Amino acid sequence: MDYDTIDPKKILLFNEPDDDYNGLAGITKSISQQRLYSAYMQGIFPWFCEDDGDPVLWYSPNPRFCIKIEDFHVPKSVRKFLKKSPYEYTMDKDFSAVIHGCRKMKREGQNGTWIGKMMIDAYEKFHENGFAHSVEAWHDGKLAGGLYGILIGSVFCGESMFTVESDSAKSAFVVFASTFALCGGKLIDSQSYTDNIARYGAQQMLRDEFLFHEKTLLSLPLVYDLKSLFCKNVEFLKTSGRLLDKSDLDEWGDSGTFGNSCSIPF
Repeated sequence: MDYDTIDPKKILLFNEPDDDYNGLAGITKSISQQRLYSAYMQGIFPWFCEDDGDPVLWYSPNPRFCIKIEDFHVPKSVRKFLKKSPYEYTMDKDFSAVIHGCRKMKREGQNGTWIGKMMIDAYEKFHENGFAHSVEAWHDGKLAGGLYGILIGSVFCGESMFTVESDSAKSAFVVFASTFALCGGKLIDSQSYTDNIARYGAQQMLRDEFLFHEKTLLSLPLVYDLKSLFCKNVEFLKTSGRLLDKSDLDEWGDSGTFGNSCSIPF
């Protein structure tokens, strides 16, 4: 079998997570597309330092830090910022620039980065295969921040974000997450605790509970096209100063489509 292609019916199994080693579930030499897909279908993700010569380490931490979509909320300060945001928001406009931006981002308490060449190559191909997605914030035509993650069914697994200009990534996340919720998204997996994601309603979830939810949600499709509704949300924000809510969709009717692209000059 060519493991650089993806067969959704062929799931490569991992070991039971070892909680003595932070939920370590496997060690490999490489990241094939089939194994990467299989990992997310089992609540597992790669996390290792290629620059230090680590092999590929696969984890399923316990607990898991997640936002159940019914708990998602936008702080007043972010709503206020969005009313006059200087940024243009796009989805999947430049995945490569976003993941490289995340690689370069200096983080407190970290000497290097876990996003090495092997990870970049694997996730860029995962993007080409339709599973990895990016969200960008632009200012005067330059990338000011963004985030990327994995979308399968009604679960979004956030991988990393970066900020060049103030509030760029967090506002991009809010635009994305609010759109994801409108599309019928159910769960945003942040993997491990961060103060940033906690402010939006994320809570710790035991691994068994997380996997129980995932078992159903990974096969549950969104009710709207995420990218087209994201574009509609961006346009609505620019004209009205607020994000779409369910009442807006009810008013427009259940068309299931909102156009194919954003009217943003890039």
